[in-house]
Amino acid sequence: MIPRWDGATVVVEPPDSRTGSWAGAPSAVLVDGTFYLAYRLRLPIGAGRGYVNVIARSGDGVNFEPVAEVRREEFDSDSLERPALLRAPDGRWRLYVSVATPGTKHWRVVLLEADTPEKLPLAAPRTVLPGNETTGVKDPVVVHAAGRWHLWASVHPLESDEHADRMTTEYATSPDGVEWTWQGTALAGRPGEWDARGVRFSSVVVTGSDAVALYDGRATAEENWEEATGRAIGTLGPDGLFSAFTADPRPPTRSPFAPGGLRYVSVIPGVRVYYEGTRADGAHELRTEPL
Repeated sequence: MIPRWDGATVVVEPPDSRTGSWAGAPSAVLVDGTFYLAYRLRLPIGAGRGYVNVIARSGDGVNFEPVAEVRREEFDSDSLERPALLRAPDGRWRLYVSVATPGTKHWRVVLLEADTPEKLPLAAPRTVLPGNETTGVKDPVVVHAAGRWHLWASVHPLESDEHADRMTTEYATSPDGVEWTWQGTALAGRPGEWDARGVRFSSVVVTGSDAVALYDGRATAEENWEEATGRAIGTLGPDGLFSAFTADPRPPTRSPFAPGGLRYVSVIPGVRVYYEGTRADGAHELRTEPL
């Protein structure tokens, strides 16, 4: 499931070629033979930041047609980050949107729900992961398994701006995907390793009682926005809860272009991966590879 880079296809170009201009943070699903992709477009700080989440549709997983979008202004937000798109067991569509609170380092997660992807922007937003005065919450990965909802989110400490880029991945469960109960830390950075500064899950693939997470990590604050991708292993216990995950000791995967960002890998098991990668000019593009 780890991207190879060579042989990938660019799905979405960044808005422009400046460093800090990004297309990526994808969330991909395959439903009834059709690919659906939600992603974020971003401009540099001071020029717009994350200004829109786009939902697009494709028959081949490569050529996508946008069908809906939600913009940061709709949430009284400074920026939007990675959305999480899925179809629930009852057939309704959900979009979990990561929203930056204006004038702060705080993030929260808002849920939109509708009968079709095209109608998601019309849904009344509900804040489902509010964070608090000391933590920001963003970039959820949501899975329905073993009769309940499971979520892994990036949680940032807000005690000081100096450390607000630090992150752990925290695990929560829910009976309905709306009201969540935190269960503990799924993965934290490892001192002295490439992911020491923080870790953020981007995909969790469940096969029986086994789970594999792909995650973004960085060693220093300077590597913020240019994370590499690693892998971690967990298990689903008899109580219906996932264990804490253990990081794979192998080196991470990076873009061949400095500073090497390769992050937000979204997996359609056995079919395709989608991810955000740094290209030669420093901008980030959204790429896909077959599995």
